[in-house]
Amino acid sequence: MKNKSAIAMTFAILSLLLVACGNNESMMNEETNKESSQMNSNSEESMDGMNHSGSSDIPEGLMEAKNPTFEVGSKAIITASHMKGMEGAEATIKGAYETTAYVISYTPTSGGEKVNNHKWIIQEEIEEAGDENLEKGKEVTITASHMKGMNGAKGIIESSNPTTVYMVDYMPASGGEEVTNHKWVTESELTVN
Repeated sequence: MKNKSAIAMTFAILSLLLVACGNNESMMNEETNKESSQMNSNSEESMDGMNHSGSSDIPEGLMEAKNPTFEVGSKAIITASHMKGMEGAEATIKGAYETTAYVISYTPTSGGEKVNNHKWIIQEEIEEAGDENLEKGKEVTITASHMKGMNGAKGIIESSNPTTVYMVDYMPASGGEEVTNHKWVTESELTVN
């Protein structure tokens, strides 16, 4: 009788240990998933802060391109990967404009980590930029609102590219909702469909 009681007691203790370990593993998996989600939200220019779709409004003073490679209404394939699902997506050209596009680094006004090498801010989205190309290293104030905390932020010019920029609509290659009026994709980031 004592053997049966001891076996039953051992079995009960082992069952409790297994349940406790299983719950602990589940809790550990939840923590790992949370950390992974947080890391993803801070990577690649904080994708969660990016306005995937935008207004069709353009900055004051921006001039339409006279003979763009990709005409308004035409289709092209995006070769850039600024955002998840962009590379390989078919774009519809909504607007084509002559300007200088800049890669910038800035700290969001809403707080959070510094955003490095953001593509693209254009000449007309920089406060008091004038008509001259801005040099690498110049500190500027951003007037664009492509991402949360961008408008009014101080930024540093990393590089410049006089080019035609395009506003595009596209369906992400990775699935999801259509992105409308995305600003900006440069001419070198599009290819013939």
